[in-house]
Amino acid sequence: MSERELLSRITRDPTICHGKPVIRGLRYPVSTLLELLASGMTPEEILQDYPDLEMNDLRAALLYAARLSEVKHMIAR
Repeated sequence: MSERELLSRITRDPTICHGKPVIRGLRYPVSTLLELLASGMTPEEILQDYPDLEMNDLRAALLYAARLSEVKHMIAR
């Protein structure tokens, strides 16, 4: 799946989770998935606990965070 396709899985809607970035319009904020990964949960464990999610959703969350950190880095210069 291309970067563009992965990033298209991240959506924002003011009526869902107060406009926070979420996965495919579902009520799974990107930040929550990143926190789960950072806590040591494996992708397989997350997918088992959240059957609506797919492996590409987790990849999308990581890519989104990577792109966001690049923007922040560029602004800080």
